[in-house]
Amino acid sequence: MRADDLHDRALLENVHPPQWTNPRPVARYNLVVVGAGTAGLVCAAGAAGLGARVALVERDLMGGDCLNVGCVPSKALLRAARAAADVRAAARFGVSVTGLNVDFTAAMARMRALRAGLSPVDSARRFHELGVDVFLGEGRFTGRDTLSVGEATLRFSRAVIATGARATVPPIPGLEEVGYLTNESVFDLVELPRRLVVIGGGPLGCELAQAFARFGAAVTLVQRAPRLLEREDPDAAAVVERALRGDGVRLILGATVEQVKRDGADVVVDVRADGVAEPLRGDRVLVAAGRTPNVDGLGLPAAGVAADATRGVLVDDRLRTTNPRVFAAGDVCSPLKFTHNSDAQARTVLRNALFLGRARASALLIPRCTYTDPEIGHVGLDEAQARARGVAVQAFLQRFDEVDRAVLDGETDGFVKILVRRGSDRIVGATVVARHAGDLLPALTLAITRGIGLGALASVVHAYPTQADAVRRLGDAYNRTRLTPLAKRVLGAWLAWRR
Repeated sequence: MRADDLHDRALLENVHPPQWTNPRPVARYNLVVVGAGTAGLVCAAGAAGLGARVALVERDLMGGDCLNVGCVPSKALLRAARAAADVRAAARFGVSVTGLNVDFTAAMARMRALRAGLSPVDSARRFHELGVDVFLGEGRFTGRDTLSVGEATLRFSRAVIATGARATVPPIPGLEEVGYLTNESVFDLVELPRRLVVIGGGPLGCELAQAFARFGAAVTLVQRAPRLLEREDPDAAAVVERALRGDGVRLILGATVEQVKRDGADVVVDVRADGVAEPLRGDRVLVAAGRTPNVDGLGLPAAGVAADATRGVLVDDRLRTTNPRVFAAGDVCSPLKFTHNSDAQARTVLRNALFLGRARASALLIPRCTYTDPEIGHVGLDEAQARARGVAVQAFLQRFDEVDRAVLDGETDGFVKILVRRGSDRIVGATVVARHAGDLLPALTLAITRGIGLGALASVVHAYPTQADAVRRLGDAYNRTRLTPLAKRVLGAWLAWRR
Protein backbone atom coordinates (compact mmCIF):
# COMPACT_ATOMS: atom_id res chain seq x y z
CA MET A 1 0.00 0.00 0.00
CA ARG A 2 1.22 3.49 -0.87
CA ALA A 3 1.64 4.95 2.63
CA ASP A 4 2.96 8.21 1.17
CA ASP A 5 -0.50 9.10 -0.17
CA LEU A 6 -2.79 11.37 1.88
CA HIS A 7 -5.72 8.98 1.56
CA ASP A 8 -3.65 5.90 2.32
CA ARG A 9 -2.21 7.55 5.41
CA ALA A 10 -5.76 8.19 6.59
CA LEU A 11 -6.61 4.56 5.84
CA LEU A 12 -3.65 3.25 7.82
CA GLU A 13 -4.53 5.45 10.78
CA ASN A 14 -7.76 3.47 10.94
CA VAL A 15 -6.84 -0.06 9.94
CA HIS A 16 -3.30 -0.32 11.34
CA PRO A 17 -2.52 2.76 13.46
CA PRO A 18 1.29 3.17 13.63
CA GLN A 19 1.14 4.27 17.28
CA TRP A 20 -1.25 1.54 18.44
CA THR A 21 -0.46 -0.03 21.81
CA ASN A 22 -1.83 -3.50 22.43
CA PRO A 23 -3.86 -3.86 25.62
CA ARG A 24 -2.97 -6.03 28.58
CA PRO A 25 -4.76 -9.39 28.13
CA VAL A 26 -7.44 -10.43 30.58
CA ALA A 27 -7.15 -13.77 32.36
CA ARG A 28 -9.40 -15.55 29.86
CA TYR A 29 -11.48 -14.55 26.84
CA ASN A 30 -14.82 -15.95 25.79
CA LEU A 31 -13.64 -15.58 22.20
CA VAL A 32 -10.30 -14.88 20.52
CA VAL A 33 -10.63 -14.01 16.83
CA VAL A 34 -7.59 -14.37 14.59
CA GLY A 35 -7.92 -12.17 11.52
CA ALA A 36 -9.80 -8.88 11.13
CA GLY A 37 -11.32 -9.30 7.70
CA THR A 38 -15.06 -9.60 7.20
CA ALA A 39 -15.52 -12.89 9.07
CA GLY A 40 -13.33 -11.82 11.97
CA LEU A 41 -14.90 -8.39 12.34
CA VAL A 42 -18.43 -9.80 12.32
CA CYS A 43 -17.46 -12.41 14.93
CA ALA A 44 -15.75 -9.85 17.17
CA ALA A 45 -18.45 -7.18 16.96
CA GLY A 46 -21.28 -9.69 17.36
CA ALA A 47 -19.73 -11.43 20.35
CA ALA A 48 -18.85 -8.17 22.09
CA GLY A 49 -22.37 -6.88 21.49
CA LEU A 50 -23.73 -9.97 23.22
CA GLY A 51 -21.57 -9.33 26.29
CA ALA A 52 -18.64 -11.66 25.60
CA ARG A 53 -15.06 -10.74 26.43
CA VAL A 54 -13.38 -10.69 23.02
CA ALA A 55 -9.83 -10.32 21.68
CA LEU A 56 -9.24 -9.56 18.00
CA VAL A 57 -5.80 -10.24 16.50
CA GLU A 58 -4.66 -8.79 13.15
CA ARG A 59 -1.14 -8.91 11.74
CA ASP A 60 -1.73 -6.58 8.79
CA LEU A 61 -4.73 -4.38 7.93
CA MET A 62 -8.09 -4.47 9.65
CA GLY A 63 -10.88 -4.75 7.12
CA GLY A 64 -9.04 -7.54 5.33
CA ASP A 65 -9.13 -7.99 1.58
CA CYS A 66 -12.62 -6.57 1.10
CA LEU A 67 -11.82 -3.07 2.31
CA ASN A 68 -8.17 -2.83 1.36
CA VAL A 69 -7.49 -4.84 -1.79
CA GLY A 70 -10.78 -6.40 -2.83
CA CYS A 71 -14.42 -5.40 -3.09
CA VAL A 72 -14.12 -1.73 -2.14
CA PRO A 73 -11.23 -0.59 -4.37
CA SER A 74 -12.19 -2.83 -7.27
CA LYS A 75 -15.80 -1.66 -7.44
CA ALA A 76 -14.74 1.98 -7.15
CA LEU A 77 -12.41 1.41 -10.10
CA LEU A 78 -15.03 -0.48 -12.11
CA ARG A 79 -17.48 2.39 -11.65
CA ALA A 80 -14.97 4.88 -13.04
CA ALA A 81 -14.27 2.60 -16.01
CA ARG A 82 -17.99 2.23 -16.66
CA ALA A 83 -18.36 6.00 -16.72
CA ALA A 84 -15.72 6.16 -19.45
CA ALA A 85 -17.51 3.44 -21.43
CA ASP A 86 -20.85 5.22 -21.08
CA VAL A 87 -19.39 8.45 -22.44
CA ARG A 88 -17.94 6.60 -25.44
CA ALA A 89 -21.35 5.03 -26.09
CA ALA A 90 -23.31 8.26 -25.56
CA ALA A 91 -23.86 8.88 -29.27
CA ARG A 92 -26.34 6.01 -29.52
CA PHE A 93 -28.56 7.92 -27.11
CA GLY A 94 -28.34 11.10 -29.18
CA VAL A 95 -25.74 12.66 -26.90
CA SER A 96 -22.72 14.06 -28.69
CA VAL A 97 -19.47 14.03 -26.71
CA THR A 98 -16.11 15.21 -27.97
CA GLY A 99 -12.68 15.27 -26.43
CA LEU A 100 -13.04 12.39 -23.96
CA ASN A 101 -10.12 12.36 -21.53
CA VAL A 102 -9.74 9.48 -19.10
CA ASP A 103 -7.60 10.50 -16.12
CA PHE A 104 -6.51 7.20 -14.62
CA THR A 105 -4.53 8.92 -11.88
CA ALA A 106 -7.63 10.83 -10.79
CA ALA A 107 -9.73 7.67 -10.89
CA MET A 108 -7.23 5.91 -8.62
CA ALA A 109 -7.16 8.89 -6.26
CA ARG A 110 -10.96 8.77 -6.08
CA MET A 111 -10.76 5.07 -5.23
CA ARG A 112 -8.27 5.68 -2.43
CA ALA A 113 -10.35 8.54 -1.03
CA LEU A 114 -13.49 6.40 -0.97
CA ARG A 115 -11.62 3.49 0.63
CA ALA A 116 -10.24 5.74 3.34
CA GLY A 117 -13.70 7.23 3.89
CA LEU A 118 -15.20 3.78 4.50
CA SER A 119 -12.38 2.56 6.74
CA PRO A 120 -13.56 3.97 10.12
CA VAL A 121 -16.21 1.23 10.26
CA ASP A 122 -13.45 -1.40 10.32
CA SER A 123 -10.99 0.60 12.41
CA ALA A 124 -9.06 -0.47 15.47
CA ARG A 125 -10.46 2.54 17.31
CA ARG A 126 -14.09 1.59 16.59
CA PHE A 127 -13.62 -1.98 17.76
CA HIS A 128 -11.90 -0.78 20.91
CA GLU A 129 -14.96 1.38 21.54
CA LEU A 130 -17.17 -1.70 21.03
CA GLY A 131 -15.35 -3.35 23.93
CA VAL A 132 -13.02 -5.55 21.88
CA ASP A 133 -9.37 -5.91 22.90
CA VAL A 134 -7.55 -5.26 19.60
CA PHE A 135 -4.07 -6.75 19.25
CA LEU A 136 -2.00 -5.78 16.20
CA GLY A 137 0.71 -8.33 15.52
CA GLU A 138 1.36 -11.93 14.55
CA GLY A 139 -0.99 -14.36 16.26
CA ARG A 140 0.23 -17.91 16.79
CA PHE A 141 -1.41 -20.77 18.66
CA THR A 142 0.76 -22.14 21.44
CA GLY A 143 -1.69 -24.70 22.78
CA ARG A 144 -5.25 -25.94 22.46
CA ASP A 145 -6.59 -22.90 24.31
CA THR A 146 -3.78 -20.34 24.06
CA LEU A 147 -2.51 -17.92 21.45
CA SER A 148 0.50 -15.61 21.57
CA VAL A 149 0.79 -12.10 20.15
CA GLY A 150 4.26 -10.72 20.71
CA GLU A 151 4.97 -11.10 24.43
CA ALA A 152 1.29 -11.52 25.32
CA THR A 153 -0.51 -14.82 25.83
CA LEU A 154 -4.26 -14.91 25.21
CA ARG A 155 -6.24 -17.69 26.88
CA PHE A 156 -9.61 -18.52 25.45
CA SER A 157 -12.69 -20.61 25.91
CA ARG A 158 -13.33 -20.47 22.14
CA ALA A 159 -11.37 -19.15 19.18
CA VAL A 160 -12.15 -18.38 15.56
CA ILE A 161 -9.64 -18.57 12.73
CA ALA A 162 -10.62 -15.97 10.13
CA THR A 163 -7.31 -15.26 8.40
CA GLY A 164 -8.74 -15.18 4.88
CA ALA A 165 -6.85 -15.96 1.69
CA ARG A 166 -4.27 -14.42 -0.61
CA ALA A 167 -3.67 -14.32 -4.34
CA THR A 168 -2.55 -17.62 -5.84
CA VAL A 169 0.62 -17.26 -7.90
CA PRO A 170 1.09 -20.09 -10.40
CA PRO A 171 4.60 -21.55 -10.79
CA ILE A 172 5.35 -19.95 -14.15
CA PRO A 173 9.07 -19.84 -15.00
CA GLY A 174 10.44 -16.32 -14.78
CA LEU A 175 7.36 -14.76 -13.18
CA GLU A 176 8.94 -14.05 -9.81
CA GLU A 177 12.06 -12.58 -11.40
CA VAL A 178 10.16 -10.27 -13.74
CA GLY A 179 7.55 -9.17 -11.20
CA TYR A 180 3.78 -9.07 -11.43
CA LEU A 181 0.64 -7.46 -10.08
CA THR A 182 -2.12 -9.15 -8.10
CA ASN A 183 -5.21 -7.72 -6.43
CA GLU A 184 -2.91 -6.94 -3.50
CA SER A 185 -0.78 -4.52 -5.55
CA VAL A 186 -2.77 -3.44 -8.60
CA PHE A 187 -4.61 -0.74 -6.64
CA ASP A 188 -1.29 0.93 -5.82
CA LEU A 189 -0.89 1.99 -9.46
CA VAL A 190 -1.02 5.70 -10.22
CA GLU A 191 -0.27 5.50 -13.94
CA LEU A 192 -2.14 3.42 -16.49
CA PRO A 193 -0.03 0.65 -18.09
CA ARG A 194 -0.15 1.07 -21.86
CA ARG A 195 -0.17 -2.71 -22.34
CA LEU A 196 -1.45 -5.14 -19.72
CA VAL A 197 -1.35 -8.94 -19.85
CA VAL A 198 -3.88 -10.61 -17.54
CA ILE A 199 -3.33 -14.24 -16.58
CA GLY A 200 -6.63 -15.82 -15.54
CA GLY A 201 -10.18 -15.56 -16.84
CA GLY A 202 -12.12 -15.88 -13.60
CA PRO A 203 -14.16 -13.08 -12.02
CA LEU A 204 -11.21 -10.89 -10.99
CA GLY A 205 -9.37 -11.31 -14.28
CA CYS A 206 -12.45 -10.46 -16.31
CA GLU A 207 -13.44 -7.49 -14.15
CA LEU A 208 -10.04 -5.84 -14.20
CA ALA A 209 -9.30 -6.68 -17.85
CA GLN A 210 -12.49 -4.90 -18.88
CA ALA A 211 -11.83 -1.96 -16.56
CA PHE A 212 -8.27 -1.36 -17.76
CA ALA A 213 -9.35 -1.66 -21.39
CA ARG A 214 -12.03 0.95 -20.78
CA PHE A 215 -9.42 3.23 -19.27
CA GLY A 216 -7.47 2.94 -22.53
CA ALA A 217 -4.92 0.18 -21.96
CA ALA A 218 -4.26 -2.48 -24.57
CA VAL A 219 -5.30 -5.58 -22.62
CA THR A 220 -4.71 -9.24 -23.46
CA LEU A 221 -6.32 -11.88 -21.24
CA VAL A 222 -4.89 -15.40 -21.24
CA GLN A 223 -7.11 -18.21 -19.97
CA ARG A 224 -6.19 -21.88 -19.65
CA ALA A 225 -9.78 -23.07 -20.09
CA PRO A 226 -11.54 -22.89 -23.47
CA ARG A 227 -13.91 -20.20 -22.15
CA LEU A 228 -14.10 -17.49 -19.54
CA LEU A 229 -15.76 -17.85 -16.15
CA GLU A 230 -15.80 -21.65 -16.03
CA ARG A 231 -18.14 -21.78 -13.02
CA GLU A 232 -20.87 -19.82 -14.75
CA ASP A 233 -23.65 -20.83 -17.11
CA PRO A 234 -22.03 -21.11 -20.58
CA ASP A 235 -24.65 -18.80 -22.12
CA ALA A 236 -23.98 -16.22 -19.40
CA ALA A 237 -20.21 -16.45 -19.85
CA ALA A 238 -20.67 -15.99 -23.61
CA VAL A 239 -22.42 -12.66 -23.02
CA VAL A 240 -19.51 -11.42 -20.91
CA GLU A 241 -17.04 -12.68 -23.49
CA ARG A 242 -18.77 -10.59 -26.16
CA ALA A 243 -18.72 -7.58 -23.86
CA LEU A 244 -14.99 -7.88 -23.17
CA ARG A 245 -14.20 -8.23 -26.87
CA GLY A 246 -16.42 -5.23 -27.53
CA ASP A 247 -14.36 -3.20 -25.06
CA GLY A 248 -11.19 -4.14 -26.91
CA VAL A 249 -9.87 -6.94 -24.69
CA ARG A 250 -7.98 -9.53 -26.68
CA LEU A 251 -8.84 -13.02 -25.42
CA ILE A 252 -6.53 -16.00 -25.82
CA LEU A 253 -8.47 -19.03 -24.61
CA GLY A 254 -7.36 -22.62 -24.14
CA ALA A 255 -3.82 -21.32 -23.65
CA THR A 256 -0.90 -22.10 -21.38
CA VAL A 257 1.71 -19.63 -20.18
CA GLU A 258 5.11 -21.20 -20.74
CA GLN A 259 7.35 -18.52 -19.29
CA VAL A 260 7.68 -14.84 -18.50
CA LYS A 261 10.82 -12.86 -19.26
CA ARG A 262 12.01 -9.31 -19.70
CA ASP A 263 13.26 -7.83 -22.96
CA GLY A 264 14.47 -4.32 -22.28
CA ALA A 265 11.53 -2.34 -20.92
CA ASP A 266 9.03 -4.96 -22.09
CA VAL A 267 7.63 -7.89 -20.19
CA VAL A 268 7.28 -10.86 -22.56
CA VAL A 269 4.73 -13.56 -21.75
CA ASP A 270 5.20 -16.68 -23.87
CA VAL A 271 1.86 -18.42 -24.43
CA ARG A 272 0.84 -21.43 -26.43
CA ALA A 273 -2.68 -21.94 -27.80
CA ASP A 274 -3.81 -24.51 -30.37
CA GLY A 275 -0.22 -25.65 -30.70
CA VAL A 276 0.98 -22.19 -31.72
CA ALA A 277 3.45 -20.25 -29.56
CA GLU A 278 3.18 -16.48 -29.31
CA PRO A 279 5.17 -13.92 -27.31
CA LEU A 280 2.90 -11.29 -25.75
CA ARG A 281 4.60 -7.99 -25.03
CA GLY A 282 3.34 -5.78 -22.26
CA ASP A 283 4.31 -3.25 -19.64
CA ARG A 284 2.79 -5.10 -16.68
CA VAL A 285 1.42 -8.57 -15.92
CA LEU A 286 -1.61 -9.05 -13.68
CA VAL A 287 -2.01 -12.50 -12.13
CA ALA A 288 -5.64 -13.40 -11.37
CA ALA A 289 -5.40 -17.14 -10.82
CA GLY A 290 -7.54 -17.69 -7.74
CA ARG A 291 -7.06 -17.58 -3.97
CA THR A 292 -4.97 -19.58 -1.49
CA PRO A 293 -6.05 -19.89 2.19
CA ASN A 294 -3.82 -18.21 4.78
CA VAL A 295 -2.86 -21.06 7.10
CA ASP A 296 0.92 -20.62 7.36
CA GLY A 297 2.55 -19.34 10.53
CA LEU A 298 -0.50 -19.79 12.75
CA GLY A 299 0.87 -22.64 14.86
CA LEU A 300 -2.09 -24.82 13.98
CA PRO A 301 -0.43 -28.11 15.00
CA ALA A 302 0.03 -26.77 18.54
CA ALA A 303 -3.72 -26.15 18.69
CA GLY A 304 -4.59 -29.53 17.20
CA VAL A 305 -6.18 -27.87 14.16
CA ALA A 306 -5.91 -29.72 10.86
CA ALA A 307 -5.41 -27.78 7.62
CA ASP A 308 -3.96 -28.15 4.15
CA ALA A 309 -2.63 -25.67 1.62
CA THR A 310 -5.51 -26.12 -0.82
CA ARG A 311 -8.62 -26.44 1.33
CA GLY A 312 -7.36 -24.34 4.21
CA VAL A 313 -8.55 -25.04 7.75
CA LEU A 314 -10.64 -28.21 7.81
CA VAL A 315 -14.06 -27.74 9.41
CA ASP A 316 -17.27 -29.68 9.85
CA ASP A 317 -20.71 -28.44 8.85
CA ARG A 318 -20.91 -26.40 12.06
CA LEU A 319 -17.56 -24.76 11.21
CA ARG A 320 -15.72 -26.53 14.05
CA THR A 321 -12.11 -27.50 13.45
CA THR A 322 -10.48 -30.69 14.70
CA ASN A 323 -10.08 -28.86 18.02
CA PRO A 324 -13.62 -28.45 19.44
CA ARG A 325 -12.60 -25.14 21.05
CA VAL A 326 -11.57 -23.62 17.72
CA PHE A 327 -13.85 -22.65 14.84
CA ALA A 328 -13.10 -21.11 11.44
CA ALA A 329 -15.05 -18.88 9.07
CA GLY A 330 -14.63 -17.25 5.68
CA ASP A 331 -12.02 -17.64 2.98
CA VAL A 332 -9.60 -19.60 5.17
CA CYS A 333 -11.96 -22.59 5.28
CA SER A 334 -14.59 -22.12 2.57
CA PRO A 335 -14.42 -22.70 -1.20
CA LEU A 336 -16.89 -19.80 -1.56
CA LYS A 337 -14.56 -16.85 -1.18
CA PHE A 338 -17.08 -14.01 -1.02
CA THR A 339 -17.47 -11.26 1.53
CA HIS A 340 -21.14 -12.06 2.08
CA ASN A 341 -20.32 -15.73 2.65
CA SER A 342 -17.74 -14.74 5.26
CA ASP A 343 -20.34 -12.57 6.99
CA ALA A 344 -22.93 -15.36 6.98
CA GLN A 345 -20.45 -17.97 8.23
CA ALA A 346 -19.35 -15.66 11.05
CA ARG A 347 -22.95 -15.48 12.27
CA THR A 348 -23.12 -19.27 12.16
CA VAL A 349 -19.93 -19.48 14.24
CA LEU A 350 -21.31 -17.10 16.87
CA ARG A 351 -24.38 -19.26 17.40
CA ASN A 352 -22.36 -22.45 17.61
CA ALA A 353 -19.31 -21.27 19.55
CA LEU A 354 -20.98 -19.10 22.18
CA PHE A 355 -24.42 -20.65 22.59
CA LEU A 356 -24.03 -24.37 21.89
CA GLY A 357 -25.96 -23.88 18.66
CA ARG A 358 -26.27 -26.41 15.87
CA ALA A 359 -26.39 -24.04 12.89
CA ARG A 360 -25.05 -25.59 9.69
CA ALA A 361 -22.97 -23.87 7.04
CA SER A 362 -24.58 -26.07 4.40
CA ALA A 363 -27.94 -24.48 5.19
CA LEU A 364 -26.70 -21.13 3.89
CA LEU A 365 -27.82 -20.25 0.38
CA ILE A 366 -24.99 -18.11 -0.98
CA PRO A 367 -25.53 -16.08 -4.16
CA ARG A 368 -22.60 -14.80 -6.18
CA CYS A 369 -21.99 -12.01 -8.64
CA THR A 370 -19.24 -11.20 -11.12
CA TYR A 371 -19.10 -7.43 -11.60
CA THR A 372 -18.25 -7.20 -15.25
CA ASP A 373 -20.50 -5.09 -17.46
CA PRO A 374 -22.93 -6.76 -17.80
CA GLU A 375 -22.77 -8.57 -14.48
CA ILE A 376 -23.45 -12.26 -13.95
CA GLY A 377 -25.46 -13.11 -10.85
CA HIS A 378 -26.23 -16.65 -9.79
CA VAL A 379 -27.90 -18.44 -6.90
CA GLY A 380 -28.69 -22.10 -6.29
CA LEU A 381 -28.11 -24.85 -8.85
CA ASP A 382 -27.27 -24.47 -12.51
CA GLU A 383 -28.26 -27.02 -15.14
CA ALA A 384 -24.98 -28.95 -14.96
CA GLN A 385 -25.16 -29.19 -11.16
CA ALA A 386 -28.79 -30.29 -11.33
CA ARG A 387 -27.89 -33.08 -13.75
CA ALA A 388 -24.97 -34.17 -11.54
CA ARG A 389 -27.29 -34.40 -8.54
CA GLY A 390 -30.02 -36.20 -10.44
CA VAL A 391 -32.45 -33.30 -10.08
CA ALA A 392 -34.80 -33.05 -13.05
CA VAL A 393 -35.36 -29.38 -13.87
CA GLN A 394 -37.18 -27.21 -16.35
CA ALA A 395 -35.60 -23.94 -17.46
CA PHE A 396 -37.52 -20.72 -18.06
CA LEU A 397 -35.61 -18.04 -19.97
CA GLN A 398 -36.43 -14.36 -20.46
CA ARG A 399 -34.11 -12.35 -22.68
CA PHE A 400 -33.75 -8.66 -21.98
CA ASP A 401 -34.31 -7.69 -25.61
CA GLU A 402 -37.99 -8.43 -24.84
CA VAL A 403 -38.09 -6.41 -21.58
CA ASP A 404 -39.15 -2.82 -22.16
CA ARG A 405 -36.87 -1.15 -19.63
CA ALA A 406 -33.81 -3.00 -20.91
CA VAL A 407 -34.68 -1.92 -24.45
CA LEU A 408 -35.08 1.69 -23.35
CA ASP A 409 -31.78 1.55 -21.42
CA GLY A 410 -29.94 0.00 -24.36
CA GLU A 411 -29.01 -2.98 -22.18
CA THR A 412 -30.51 -5.85 -24.11
CA ASP A 413 -27.62 -8.33 -24.18
CA GLY A 414 -28.56 -10.45 -21.19
CA PHE A 415 -31.24 -12.68 -19.71
CA VAL A 416 -32.84 -14.16 -16.63
CA LYS A 417 -32.88 -17.96 -16.44
CA ILE A 418 -34.82 -19.67 -13.66
CA LEU A 419 -34.70 -23.41 -13.03
CA VAL A 420 -37.63 -25.16 -11.36
CA ARG A 421 -37.89 -28.74 -10.22
CA ARG A 422 -39.68 -30.55 -13.04
CA GLY A 423 -43.34 -31.08 -12.28
CA SER A 424 -43.53 -28.17 -9.81
CA ASP A 425 -42.81 -24.46 -9.60
CA ARG A 426 -40.19 -24.86 -6.87
CA ILE A 427 -37.19 -22.72 -7.82
CA VAL A 428 -33.84 -24.49 -7.46
CA GLY A 429 -31.54 -22.01 -9.20
CA ALA A 430 -31.35 -18.78 -11.17
CA THR A 431 -28.86 -16.93 -13.35
CA VAL A 432 -29.12 -13.27 -14.28
CA VAL A 433 -27.00 -11.47 -16.87
CA ALA A 434 -27.61 -7.72 -16.75
CA ARG A 435 -25.84 -4.47 -15.94
CA HIS A 436 -27.18 -4.68 -12.37
CA ALA A 437 -27.64 -8.45 -12.10
CA GLY A 438 -26.57 -8.48 -8.46
CA ASP A 439 -29.46 -6.20 -7.56
CA LEU A 440 -31.96 -8.62 -9.13
CA LEU A 441 -30.67 -11.63 -7.17
CA PRO A 442 -32.13 -10.96 -3.68
CA ALA A 443 -35.73 -11.57 -4.75
CA LEU A 444 -34.75 -14.88 -6.31
CA THR A 445 -32.60 -15.84 -3.32
CA LEU A 446 -35.55 -15.09 -1.04
CA ALA A 447 -37.86 -17.17 -3.21
CA ILE A 448 -35.55 -20.21 -2.99
CA THR A 449 -34.91 -19.74 0.74
CA ARG A 450 -38.59 -19.34 1.65
CA GLY A 451 -40.01 -21.81 -0.85
CA ILE A 452 -41.86 -19.21 -2.91
CA GLY A 453 -42.72 -20.83 -6.23
CA LEU A 454 -42.12 -19.31 -9.63
CA GLY A 455 -45.87 -19.23 -10.25
CA ALA A 456 -46.36 -17.10 -7.14
CA LEU A 457 -43.85 -14.53 -8.42
CA ALA A 458 -46.24 -13.73 -11.26
CA SER A 459 -48.72 -12.34 -8.72
CA VAL A 460 -46.15 -9.90 -7.28
CA VAL A 461 -46.83 -6.48 -8.76
CA HIS A 462 -43.64 -5.07 -10.26
CA ALA A 463 -43.17 -1.38 -10.99
CA TYR A 464 -43.16 -0.63 -14.70
CA PRO A 465 -40.84 -0.20 -16.44
CA THR A 466 -38.09 -2.04 -14.60
CA GLN A 467 -35.68 -4.76 -15.61
CA ALA A 468 -36.95 -6.78 -12.64
CA ASP A 469 -40.14 -7.25 -14.64
CA ALA A 470 -38.27 -10.09 -16.35
CA VAL A 471 -38.89 -12.16 -13.20
CA ARG A 472 -42.65 -11.54 -13.32
CA ARG A 473 -42.67 -12.53 -16.99
CA LEU A 474 -41.06 -15.85 -16.12
CA GLY A 475 -43.76 -16.40 -13.49
CA ASP A 476 -46.35 -15.86 -16.20
CA ALA A 477 -44.46 -18.25 -18.47
CA TYR A 478 -44.60 -20.95 -15.83
CA ASN A 479 -48.32 -20.40 -15.20
CA ARG A 480 -49.04 -20.79 -18.91
CA THR A 481 -47.58 -24.30 -18.76
CA ARG A 482 -50.36 -25.20 -16.32
CA LEU A 483 -52.99 -24.41 -18.90
CA THR A 484 -53.17 -27.91 -20.36
CA PRO A 485 -55.51 -28.84 -23.25
CA LEU A 486 -57.92 -30.39 -20.73
CA ALA A 487 -57.84 -27.23 -18.59
CA LYS A 488 -58.53 -25.13 -21.69
CA ARG A 489 -61.54 -27.26 -22.61
CA VAL A 490 -62.94 -27.07 -19.07
CA LEU A 491 -62.46 -23.31 -18.93
CA GLY A 492 -63.95 -22.91 -22.38
CA ALA A 493 -67.02 -24.87 -21.37
CA TRP A 494 -67.38 -22.80 -18.18
CA LEU A 495 -67.10 -19.51 -20.02
CA ALA A 496 -69.53 -20.65 -22.72
CA TRP A 497 -72.05 -21.55 -20.00
CA ARG A 498 -71.55 -18.10 -18.41
CA ARG A 499 -72.32 -16.23 -21.64
